[in-house]
Amino acid sequence: MTKNPADFDVDVLVAGAGAAGLSAAIALNRAGFTVACIGHVDRRANGRTVALFESSLRFYKALGLWPRLRDDAAALEKITMIDATNARFRAPSVSFAAREIGLSAFGANIETNVLVDRLAAIAAESSGLILHEGLIEDIAFNPDAIEASLADGRRIAARLAVAADGRNSLVRTKAGIGARSWTYPQVALTVLLAHARAHRNISTEFHTRAGPCTLVPLRARADKPHRSSLVWLMSASEADRRRALAPDALAGEVEEQVGHILGAMELDGPCGFFPMGGMSVASLYGHRIALIGEAAHLFPPLAAQGLNLSLRDSAALVETLEDARALGTDIGSTAALKPYGAARRGDISLRTNGIDILNRSLLIEFMPVDLMRGAGLFAFSMIGPLRRALMREGVLPHGHLPRLMQAQGRHAPIAASGAARAG
Repeated sequence: MTKNPADFDVDVLVAGAGAAGLSAAIALNRAGFTVACIGHVDRRANGRTVALFESSLRFYKALGLWPRLRDDAAALEKITMIDATNARFRAPSVSFAAREIGLSAFGANIETNVLVDRLAAIAAESSGLILHEGLIEDIAFNPDAIEASLADGRRIAARLAVAADGRNSLVRTKAGIGARSWTYPQVALTVLLAHARAHRNISTEFHTRAGPCTLVPLRARADKPHRSSLVWLMSASEADRRRALAPDALAGEVEEQVGHILGAMELDGPCGFFPMGGMSVASLYGHRIALIGEAAHLFPPLAAQGLNLSLRDSAALVETLEDARALGTDIGSTAALKPYGAARRGDISLRTNGIDILNRSLLIEFMPVDLMRGAGLFAFSMIGPLRRALMREGVLPHGHLPRLMQAQGRHAPIAASGAARAG
């Protein structure tokens, strides 16, 4: 690559500057790699939030980031699931309390745009990390390096590309890694709500025939002491109808859908409407590329697994690259990246397939399916060890947890890289 003063030469190029890409870039940088994170930083409020479970909180704490985030987050101490399908054999409601598995809370909920804004600020001030809010126009995977051309004419050389650029990933496509996509007959409505009654740090998920309708606690504000976020899956036609409603009329429909459990409601910001789909990839890595986040997996927002899964990708990738560096292995080689694929494949497959089955079971009005779903919820409600195993799997997955997600004290916070800022 012919050098010029505007070129960047780094260890790792992270494509995508959403929550997953920024988190990966910061983690890699604090592990001692020079990093360029390229992508648009979307700070727009659209009603979306992220429930960060215990393993994700450990990740941010190990990196020293949680003090910059915690004041904007609300604790999730209990999760309740309610059957609102109107099935002939209604499944019992089931509640999960964090204290049953020795935690004060399952995690914490934070507005997505706030999280992204905080992470972008941290990235921008990190030595050895370039945050460039531009677009990658093209990328070539050469034997010894990758070369990326940016829309503004600048170029980047790196030993490894990390694709965090979403479901339509340019980087994944250029690397020749195939993806299988599918759609669901659903649209997710997302919005923040202010309400009359306290949420008591309880997340409530109503299972309807169109999909889940979930209320998740939010941090209080001085003017609005009781706030929650809503993720409501519905048909495309209902989404179109509700998109046209006045704010007070939409708030009224939300109140009715959730059985008025939080009292009178009002919208606390703009709504988002997102078509639902799923995706899996042929491989999580290749020559000089690793996939994370929605470039690697996609499924509907049930059980708040999306970003938590993506952060486990990032933590596992950091561990893989640290181990490769310690062995003197080229971090972009397929041999170095193979352990990353092995570490992540089972976790990703379990979440993708499990969410797909649960979502489709709600959409299918078929008595045997209703009976099976009801039997499962009854078992979780009545059998303590089974319920606790499910809770642990949701917040602290079984098997090997990456070092950055192990219990506090087993992995000290990574010191910020002393490498000089490139570019």
